[in-house]
Amino acid sequence: MSGSNEPPVGSGSLEEDLGAALADTVRGTGASTGGLYLIDDAEPVLRLVALCGLPVAFTAPWQRLSLTAPVPVADAIRDDRLVRIASQDEMARRYPRTAAVLPYPFALTAVPLTGVRRPWGGLVLMWPAMRPRPLTARERDHITSIARRMARLLDDAPRPPALPDQPRVVPVEAAHHPVQTGLAAADYLERLPEGALALDLEGRIVFATATAARLLGRSADRLLGTRPWQSLPWLDDPAYEDHYRTAVVSRAPVSFTALRPPDQQLIFQLYPDTSGISVRIVPDGERTGGSPAPAAARPAPAAPTGRLYQLVHLAAALTETVTVHDLVSLIAHQILPAFGAQGLVLSSAEAGRLKITGYHGYPDDVIERLDALSLDTDLTPAGQVMASGTPAFFSHPAEMTASYPRAPRISGKQAWAFLPLIISGRPVGCCILSYTHPHPFTADERAVLTSLSGLIAQALDRARLYDAKHRLVGELQRALLPRALPRLPGLDVAARYMPAGHGIEVGGDFFDLLRLDDTTAAAVIGDVEGHSVAAAALMGQVRIAVHAHATAGAAPDEVLARTNRLLADLDSDLLVSCLYAHLDLARHEASFASAGHVPPLLRHTGRPGGVLEVEPGPLLGIAPGTRYPVTTTPLLPGTTLALYTDGLVELPGTDATRVTAGLAGHLDGADGQNLERLIDRLVRHTAPTGRHGDDITVLLLRAVRGPDGQP
Repeated sequence: MSGSNEPPVGSGSLEEDLGAALADTVRGTGASTGGLYLIDDAEPVLRLVALCGLPVAFTAPWQRLSLTAPVPVADAIRDDRLVRIASQDEMARRYPRTAAVLPYPFALTAVPLTGVRRPWGGLVLMWPAMRPRPLTARERDHITSIARRMARLLDDAPRPPALPDQPRVVPVEAAHHPVQTGLAAADYLERLPEGALALDLEGRIVFATATAARLLGRSADRLLGTRPWQSLPWLDDPAYEDHYRTAVVSRAPVSFTALRPPDQQLIFQLYPDTSGISVRIVPDGERTGGSPAPAAARPAPAAPTGRLYQLVHLAAALTETVTVHDLVSLIAHQILPAFGAQGLVLSSAEAGRLKITGYHGYPDDVIERLDALSLDTDLTPAGQVMASGTPAFFSHPAEMTASYPRAPRISGKQAWAFLPLIISGRPVGCCILSYTHPHPFTADERAVLTSLSGLIAQALDRARLYDAKHRLVGELQRALLPRALPRLPGLDVAARYMPAGHGIEVGGDFFDLLRLDDTTAAAVIGDVEGHSVAAAALMGQVRIAVHAHATAGAAPDEVLARTNRLLADLDSDLLVSCLYAHLDLARHEASFASAGHVPPLLRHTGRPGGVLEVEPGPLLGIAPGTRYPVTTTPLLPGTTLALYTDGLVELPGTDATRVTAGLAGHLDGADGQNLERLIDRLVRHTAPTGRHGDDITVLLLRAVRGPDGQP
């Protein structure tokens, strides 16, 4: 590799500096394409903000990506590691959804932009198919070093970067060398017996020789500025456009033959580079044998290739939506732009009314007027569309006014597509796409939107069921955990329970703080194996048992031993970890007993935080006669204790010991800090994107002096 390791800084705004760094990275690594993704905290999603080497239109399916999407850049950010895809086959195995959208030979590397305080996003680089060899250790170090420096740009900026609606195209300047005059070069090309075209990366013709114009049957002035598959009807076939896309993405030469009616076969040879594509056009000799099929017999042109790949992507994305919020976000940020629409209303049928479950591009007062309308309302065609099961398209307000005169006045929109959401003959809702200007719907658009409506219907039905079950699980979880923690003079407390990012099974994490008398308290935290109703029921029994034994005055080891006997009597197949702490604020002492639980973190005033080595006993429920050792430590005013479950430290692909040590470091400098904000810091350390695969529970305790100066 060549080129500078240091992205340019200070050349302009943060956005310009990031774009310049991206272009410099593409040049320095020999990549053909580069993309910069930043995390949009408001949604949160990944947004493609800068692009090198590809037309913006190619990137429509992946301009916005969920942080949990099964794509290389999201995995790189989540796991904080470099992700390398060496071939098209490997992409198909590991990331089939990405391979469906980009079915071309290329190599890809994604690397996270991890700052000091947070992850900012990710960098994606693509290489031509001719570069199949794996990255060397030096090349990997080079790319990760570049990513760190780009993250430093973001860390040092006085404000976060602006996130544009469309990615900013950053040119990769190719080296220019002295050449003969343009006139001499043109004369040379005109003397050749073959035609020559030059296309930019967007596919537009920027140069055409007279021979090329003659072979294509169109004058040069009518070709310039057009795309061949748009200006030449006989090239209006998705297969021909796909050859161009293959050349742009793979940077490999592509050759194909096309029939110019009535009987002329032409060979097109495409030679791509970083600035565009050179096209050589050669006649394939005279026709021999029987007459080819006339042009009129060709099938009607299908949707453009880009649209086909985009639809594959949208269909796959719809199958992966989990909640109604996920579905609304996908439609708003991917389906609306794909069809040029600006507004969305997603309604579900509930008790004879249209209940709006999500919307985009409408003011709140309009949604209030449209929400919960009767299915037979004359304000909108939605009810009739659902009853008939037939989509309705209105290209202009006059078309709508003829049947629904009040509808255009309410929304102010100028065109609408009403899509019934039907599953097995049962209407589940209606999806409305709207436009701020009149919009004629082509036959292709109507067919595609009608097909998508079936997928949206299935996604909505699944999402509503998931949300309903998730609400029930949440209510059950809240009923099993303490509603509030007691107040005790001399002790500050804060607690938080965070369920796993997805899933509808109740978790087994539990915690409690018990006030035993005016100067003593008991803190307990634990985790029942698994995520199920059975785990939740056992968790409730364990919590009640601990409460009963602790308030009866049992010592820490006896609390766990008696609770263990209860679990043995219940003969449960589930195991339970538990950490019990007896806090004596008068004697400035804390005593711990552990049943296989992760050790707590401890920080004394003026000393670095660390892991408190508590001698563990076996998990609860293994053997009835188990004894549990007790560990005692001072609890002076200013001491901070952090009790937590393993979901905070046991992360895929990481070393739990290193993660725990990193958490302990976050207790340093936390003197006097609000405990809720300290929990935020601890959670962000292990789940910077806000997503976590297991439940997380944190209970923070800090010994303080009371109002009278006494502990």
